[in-house]
Amino acid sequence: MAEKKPMLSAVEALDFLLSAVRPIVDTETLPTLEANGRVLAVAQTSQLNVPPMDNTQMDGYAVRAAECASGSARLQVSQRIPAGHVGEPLQRGTVARIFTGAMIPQGADAVVMQEQCEAEKTAEGDVVTIRHAPQAGEWIRRTGEDIQAGSTILAAGTRLRAQELGLAASVGLASLPVVRRPRVAVFFTGDELAMPGEPLKPGAIYNSNRFTLRGLLENLGCDITDYGIVPDSLDATRDTLRKAAAGHDLIITSGGVSVGEEDHIKPAVEAEGRLNMWQIAIKPGKPLAFGEINRADKQPAFFIGLPGNPVSSFVTFLLFVRPFLLRLQGVADVMPRSFRMRADFALPKADRRNEFLRARINASGGLDLFHNQSSAVLTSTVWGDGLVDNPAGQTVAVGDTVRFIPFSELLF
Repeated sequence: MAEKKPMLSAVEALDFLLSAVRPIVDTETLPTLEANGRVLAVAQTSQLNVPPMDNTQMDGYAVRAAECASGSARLQVSQRIPAGHVGEPLQRGTVARIFTGAMIPQGADAVVMQEQCEAEKTAEGDVVTIRHAPQAGEWIRRTGEDIQAGSTILAAGTRLRAQELGLAASVGLASLPVVRRPRVAVFFTGDELAMPGEPLKPGAIYNSNRFTLRGLLENLGCDITDYGIVPDSLDATRDTLRKAAAGHDLIITSGGVSVGEEDHIKPAVEAEGRLNMWQIAIKPGKPLAFGEINRADKQPAFFIGLPGNPVSSFVTFLLFVRPFLLRLQGVADVMPRSFRMRADFALPKADRRNEFLRARINASGGLDLFHNQSSAVLTSTVWGDGLVDNPAGQTVAVGDTVRFIPFSELLF
């Protein structure tokens, strides 16, 4: 009798996956406006200072600080400087009316906000009383204060969000080099599966995993080829694997990763490539398959087989497929942030596996658990705000601190 292999920990399984990644080397250049969600292929440097000149943070008056030291100086307004205009050098004994973002005129060394000034019109022109003694540099943004010319503003491997796009635009980058989108093929095994809109035959269930996994892949910016539901046969599974390997970086399946007579993923992948079948010490989602499918033209396509239960499929995607896909695109830091939070629930019985429990943040800032943690209860993923990562053998009492991973860290 063959010796039973010990289950892998979540950390061991993820380390193996990430060590196997061959990052995508193909790149393309996109307009910065169209690069949201993509991964930067080459580090970007600024060719200019930001701000490019000393400018004011406030609407007010540009002054010589020494001339306002009394805290009640009455001075002539010699000019008006809106944003986008260049003023004249500031005459001694005068101030310049200035507006947020406008360039500080030569000779001025401070700005006094308009709320600290009293303006009046006289026969000699506009006059203002400065009711404040400013320090030199007050309310002035200095040249290069944010970004200095020649500095790196975005590292290679950065996943571009709205704020990174804004930063790139602020230094005049109209286009950005990005990694090609991952090409991912998906299919789903099980004669019991039906599509929404079809009548349910006796023993059938709707294929929720197809919708969940496609949504997760779209969030990660993948180009997806969906081969739909594949019949429970070895020949059909092998044929779909061969088709999926052509032109794709990764193949993902859901279901059929056990070793029953109707589970054809294992023999099909072994016939078309190579396979590691893992039992991972997590709950939900113990079975996981990882391997490669051969193809004649290029390197093999990666293969990940997820369990069929909907919550197991969802959780194992977040824990293993998401970081794999990010690393495939060259992202260095693929781990989600987690937070220590108060448990407003109890787990008096410890499980032998690392549990990932669907939880929600309550009104008092603690965590509540969904009442049913079954791997088939998809409502828990909609109700919850994230996952409690509870180590194997760990009981939890009300008031204990637990590790919480928000879905906001896992879904994008």
